[in-house]
Amino acid sequence: MKVALIGTGRMGSMVESLARARGHEISVTVDESSGALSASELSAKIDGCEVAIDFSSASAVRRNVEACMTAGIPLVEGTTGWSANFTEIKSVVERYEGSFVYGANFSIGVNLFYRIVDHAAELFARFPEYEVFIEEQHHSRKKDAPSGTALKLKEIIDRHESRTFSVASTRAGNIPGAHRVGFDGPADQILLEHSARSREGFAAGALIAAEWIVGKKGFYEFGEVIEEILK
Repeated sequence: MKVALIGTGRMGSMVESLARARGHEISVTVDESSGALSASELSAKIDGCEVAIDFSSASAVRRNVEACMTAGIPLVEGTTGWSANFTEIKSVVERYEGSFVYGANFSIGVNLFYRIVDHAAELFARFPEYEVFIEEQHHSRKKDAPSGTALKLKEIIDRHESRTFSVASTRAGNIPGAHRVGFDGPADQILLEHSARSREGFAAGALIAAEWIVGKKGFYEFGEVIEEILK
């Protein structure tokens, strides 16, 4: 599989290493300093690739989507912080009848964690004496807060919980990522936690999504990819 890698930071480097280990070819790399490229210039640069993986920056997502869709290249969007432009991004993909996979978090463990939290929230919704909360921690370089994963967890819990609840964010040091969902009652507390040991899980999930999207059309959330795998 010929891969265009957009973003050559820590995540991009991890994706490149794992892609080569899985037998894929990194045909094109685009670093953050290439932000001056227009969508048409980027489209020409990545022409001939079978899939693109983006771990660059939220401000570049609109351009990257336009470039990939114009070139007819499926895009796996690993960058977060662009949800305010979700409708616009989706319309671009649909206009070109393109292929796009996005996710608040590409970790397989996190996506299974979503399912666990969904089931727990459904159970605890029957016992209003328990109050729910979310806590998340990331390294100090992460710009968006709450994280996309925390917002996804909130979205899941909101399906079952009508009350407002706390979502707390910490940015410090080199924390890869930790997310906790708690249910606190008068006599006890139940705590569900996912803690990332490294960024490798995110990179591996992005590659799984890239392998899955080739040959498909549509706008997908990574959870849909996991759904097919589980089937």
